[in-house]
Amino acid sequence: MPALRCFPVRAIRTFHSLRLLKIARVALRYGLDRMILEQDLDFGFGGRILRALQPLMFWRTANHVSSMPRAVRLRCALEDLGPIFVKFGQVLSTRRDLLATDFADELAKLQDAVPPFAPELALAALEAAYGRPADQVFASFTREPVASASVAQVHFAILPAEHGGKEVAVKILRPGIRSVIDQDIVLLRVAAAVLEYVWADGRRLKPREVVAEFAKYLHDELDLMREAANCSQLRHNFLNSPLLLVPEVYWDWCTTGVMVMERMHGTPVSQISELRERGVDLPRLGSAGVEIFFTQVFRDGFFHADMHPGNILVATDGDSKGRYVALDFGIVGTLTDNDKSYLAQNFLAFFRRDYKRVAEVHIESGWAPHDTRVDEFESAIRAVCEPIFDRPLKEISFGRVLLRLFQASRRFNVEIQPQLVLLQKTLLNIEGLGRQLDPDLDLWKTAKPFLEKWTVEQVGWTALTANMEREAGQWARVLPVLPRLLHQALVNSVSPAPTDEISALRNELKWLRRCMVLTLVLLSALSGYLLTKL
Repeated sequence: MPALRCFPVRAIRTFHSLRLLKIARVALRYGLDRMILEQDLDFGFGGRILRALQPLMFWRTANHVSSMPRAVRLRCALEDLGPIFVKFGQVLSTRRDLLATDFADELAKLQDAVPPFAPELALAALEAAYGRPADQVFASFTREPVASASVAQVHFAILPAEHGGKEVAVKILRPGIRSVIDQDIVLLRVAAAVLEYVWADGRRLKPREVVAEFAKYLHDELDLMREAANCSQLRHNFLNSPLLLVPEVYWDWCTTGVMVMERMHGTPVSQISELRERGVDLPRLGSAGVEIFFTQVFRDGFFHADMHPGNILVATDGDSKGRYVALDFGIVGTLTDNDKSYLAQNFLAFFRRDYKRVAEVHIESGWAPHDTRVDEFESAIRAVCEPIFDRPLKEISFGRVLLRLFQASRRFNVEIQPQLVLLQKTLLNIEGLGRQLDPDLDLWKTAKPFLEKWTVEQVGWTALTANMEREAGQWARVLPVLPRLLHQALVNSVSPAPTDEISALRNELKWLRRCMVLTLVLLSALSGYLLTKL
């Protein structure tokens, strides 16, 4: 085997020794070494040494965890290793192409619950951020946190009377979290490199790119000014929406380590019985969640990517009753126009059971190799989807569709797109939440009209007129001078020899006529468009 020169070995040497010892202890306690060796992989010399040491670890047979299922042991190990590994396990649970079903299902249970740090540390962080004590910044500040996560925790406060005396939520970065994240990310990168090295299928699944995406979003969470910007953008996108409420950001009190936003009131979306008692229409709430998701993805290309129940409230009073309330904007996803187009085409093709188009879109987008045979790929997709579509639509799980498609994709070397991992995670969260609110929720039926409308707006006459309206200002500047610019370009591109002057002149006149015809067509189209607007 080639040497592991591509591995960040130097990073391992500088890794904090105590952290390594803890990781090794947790791995041995939960038998993760045996779990690895059970895989049908060639781990080389290191694997042979590990196998040889297994009989010497007889003491573990008395450990109660040895009777746990392997997926449960992995989940418990990640929880013991701390919040960063818990977050990574949450992301990994969406990669059902990479994990067995039992692992993916168990890792989906991971919760980002971390004990709060001391109020004294929170007050010290505020004083460091503002240069003065918290009681001189806020009219009142609640010392005990109301929420605590791996990266930050939240306290309630009230702004001074001269600033309206508004109720706010103050999010404070966890002290020392940056060094913890940096250390754990190093280990995850090494693990990804090892996986890619020893597993023939690892390169296609891009584990190092998945870790890189995970690291990017984690480091983004460390900058609360970035989170504040995410919150502000999402609020702008849904400012007048009857479906979603987003808190206002108070920028004068925001720093990279502190974020201050409007305090939101509502009931956690997981408290179904209380929502029902307060008269919230649960089926409508479930379908609204689907609509919000597809609106964020296909209209805005900007979506909240951490929509688990702990980050969602439901307004239960006043005019806002029944509307979702979004919280925690540290992780958002973005999609390019090409991503949105290919995704919409894939969704619609699935809804219409047009498996040939699904195969073609995968090849056109580059997700599948260009030499892939469309008919064979279509046949494989049909074998996956037809048994699912034969059931009532309300019983179809999009998560199950994704799982079976991932399994089929291996045969055709379909590359998993790391930029879509967050989208998949969010979609599965939305589906699970929607079915909890309304067991009869038809995710596909709810989404199909929205996607069809979006597609018409993107490629139909509506899209053409919208694009013409958007470019009208540019046309007004360019069209009057277009004949002169075209003539200059033609003159500059023609350098005839003296004996060919007549022929060159004829060619130039021919091209000029064509250009004039094109200009007249453009002017006619613009005139027709303007007449429709009068």
